[in-house]
Amino acid sequence: MNSKGKLIVIEGLDGSGKATQTAELTQRFMQSYPKVKHISFPNYSNPSSALVKMYLGGELGSSPDDVNAYAASSFYAVDRYASFKQFWEEDYNNGCIIIADRYTTSNAIYQLSKVANREKPSFLHWLDTYEYRQLQLPKPDAVIYLDMPVEVSQQLLAKRYNGDENKKDLHEKNFDFLKECRISALYAAQILNWNVVSCAKDGKPRPIEDISSEVFELAKRAIEL
Repeated sequence: MNSKGKLIVIEGLDGSGKATQTAELTQRFMQSYPKVKHISFPNYSNPSSALVKMYLGGELGSSPDDVNAYAASSFYAVDRYASFKQFWEEDYNNGCIIIADRYTTSNAIYQLSKVANREKPSFLHWLDTYEYRQLQLPKPDAVIYLDMPVEVSQQLLAKRYNGDENKKDLHEKNFDFLKECRISALYAAQILNWNVVSCAKDGKPRPIEDISSEVFELAKRAIEL
């Protein structure tokens, strides 16, 4: 019987460098391990992301808070479940290292911020039960959170979209919401034992290579456990 693989998740707010770091980590791991697969969420190319697109496109409300944390979490969870069953369950069950750009952990960042402080522990418990036990999605072996101050990430997003605010989704265009998400992310990181990598210094992004080296060491440690 083949042993199950490992799941490494790179998390962070929009503009924190997740796509860059997951790509870098995937390339580095491919040099040392025989089976490595990169995945990303939401999976916009799949019909399973339809409700996510509606939500982020403002079709269900003009503010993130117009869709409650439990409903929005379900949109993303369904997309992840479909992705798992269609595209990477077999690889994972046959020992592949899966490197994910976002995962179930994104609900513990973006949706947790909608929940009152006194309800945050119960919401995290619900997420754990719903996604890992009821949907039976694999639990990550490590979560690496790229902590980028919102002020810095917004500058990077502006460059990505050439200053066109209309290209931003419901989350990206709401500065106050993203600030709350960062607070939620650091809270979740402490409660759920995520690895936190600081991605800015003195108000500027750290060099990509420096962050990549730190991410690689954290991921490698999780793989070798």
